[in-house]
Amino acid sequence: MMPELGKYADAVLSSYIVSIVLLVVLVAMSIRAARKARVELEQAEERKRG
Repeated sequence: MMPELGKYADAVLSSYIVSIVLLVVLVAMSIRAARKARVELEQAEERKRG
């Protein structure tokens, strides 16, 4: 259920949308960085093994 936001509805809803988008982007960037780090670690371990 949506609370009554009155004349501030546009500002509040756009703030929610921007926040959600930023959170999604941050999570995606974190996942991407973790995958890259894992690959680099595996490569380093492989070089160390010879």
